[in-house]
Amino acid sequence: MMKIKSLLLFLIIGNVFFKAQTNNIEKNIPEKRTYEELSKEFYKSRIGEGNSKSIANCYLKKAKSEKNTTQIAEGYVMLHFEENLPNALKYLDSLQHITQNSKENTYPARTYLLKGNLYFRNDNLQSALNNYILGLKYAKEKGNKRQIAMAHINIAYLNNYIGKHEETAKVLRHYAYDVDYMNEDEINSLKLNLADAYIEISKMDSAYTLIQEGLQDSKKNRDVYRYHQNLGLLGYYNLHSKNYQKAIDGLLECKKYFFTNNNDRRDQNYTLLYLGKSYAGLQEKEKAVDFFRKIDSMVLKTSYIYPELRDVYTYLIDYYKANSDKEQQLYYVDRFLKVDQVLDNQFRYISRELPRRYDTPELQQEKESITNELTKRKSLFYIVLSLLLISHLLFINVYFKYKKSEKNYKKIAQDLIQSVNENRVGKNAEPETPIEIHSEILPVTNTENSEDKTSRTISEDIAQNILKELEIFENNDQFLNKGITLGSLAKKIKTNSKYLSEIINTYKGKNFATYLNDLRIDYAISRLANDRKFRSYKIPFIAEELGYNNEQAFTLAFKKRTGTPLSIYLKEIENMSSNQG
Repeated sequence: MMKIKSLLLFLIIGNVFFKAQTNNIEKNIPEKRTYEELSKEFYKSRIGEGNSKSIANCYLKKAKSEKNTTQIAEGYVMLHFEENLPNALKYLDSLQHITQNSKENTYPARTYLLKGNLYFRNDNLQSALNNYILGLKYAKEKGNKRQIAMAHINIAYLNNYIGKHEETAKVLRHYAYDVDYMNEDEINSLKLNLADAYIEISKMDSAYTLIQEGLQDSKKNRDVYRYHQNLGLLGYYNLHSKNYQKAIDGLLECKKYFFTNNNDRRDQNYTLLYLGKSYAGLQEKEKAVDFFRKIDSMVLKTSYIYPELRDVYTYLIDYYKANSDKEQQLYYVDRFLKVDQVLDNQFRYISRELPRRYDTPELQQEKESITNELTKRKSLFYIVLSLLLISHLLFINVYFKYKKSEKNYKKIAQDLIQSVNENRVGKNAEPETPIEIHSEILPVTNTENSEDKTSRTISEDIAQNILKELEIFENNDQFLNKGITLGSLAKKIKTNSKYLSEIINTYKGKNFATYLNDLRIDYAISRLANDRKFRSYKIPFIAEELGYNNEQAFTLAFKKRTGTPLSIYLKEIENMSSNQG
């Protein structure tokens, strides 16, 4: 009897244990778990680590099997974090497609903001900025405050990257302290980047306060990663303050952490950069060179390129030049040229903000001379010298030709600016004097005959009515609208295309396309000279504001109309503003 009882007890225990095991197994099957559980596990782990990709795939599979459009979109978002740029863009394109009719106020802004972050992580800052601007536009249309904030903050980070630190600090300070819809992690990140911006604009006390606050808070919350981020920033603070040894002490601790527990290439690169600069500050050149060489090795492996690399390579070039090591000097000149080319291609607007110690053409000549010296040595010394002399003469010839044309461009630009200023001064006293344009405009012949011919085909009343409508069109700056055609304008002013074309040709002395183009460029000439904020915008944005489809169309039209490149005109405005200030 006891044996039977024991057997029954065993069976009961076994059955309970089996059911418990079954429940645990079912709970661990992703398809059996809720979207919230899967999402929480996915975002709890670091992107790209553990089984996060598997969780994202299960999330998407579950959503598709249930035909849940909202969750399918979330699955695409998760998976894009796990892929390289081309595949990630495909997932975001799928996200854009599936949410195109979404009633949620997060779309389509969310897609563009995610694309902006993706491009930023892959060092394509121009595409990142374009997507952030689109994200901001749609976030404003939907009135989504958080998305508006994220767009502003991400653009602020780009501004910090290209040297606009004052503007960056203003935005970050606003969202860190003046709004109530940022979460704790976001506020911590804002303060960290705000401290960095403060260092750049030499608000050292404010930066130090934020860094100490970040160190204490991260210690309290046992956030090891954020602690070392603040410690690294403290190292940069000490470097900027020329407390080189203090900087080194903290940065060495960061180096140990970031290269052991973290594979974020930015943290690793900037830790080595600040260490190298700190040792350079102590005149310990060999140690500085050692860290800068490590940075070069990392760049070769990861292709992570950032503007401060120019400082790294110029230091290495100078070091090996001083030590008469032609081989190493040549190697780092070559590395500098390659990095500089990438920066020029991908970050042209950054390149304009940063001074260069080595001009690219001069470096190219130096590279050629060193190569010839190493291969030919003394036997070919005079040949190399002759080639260098010829190249310098050619360079001088090209240089003077360039300076001559540049001088002419500057004169045209200065005349334009002076015309704008004179018009502004005399605006209230007398009718505005037309801005003098230096482009070649073909003369209109037989105007009188043309008017007679037009008057025979179009009545005077109709002609005057069309001219009044054109005056309204010009005075209200309606020519800035995108997509204006002869037909659409004719429809707007209630006439037909033939009549409108004849009136413009006869009374304006030009065809419709030239008429529209001239209005836009004349507007640009005046507004760029008078509106400092407007000319601070990127050229693609200015082009869009003026109704052009792209930057190239605008710049070509500007030069054709004025006779000077847009870049020269903008530069002369700044020069004249500085002189007046």
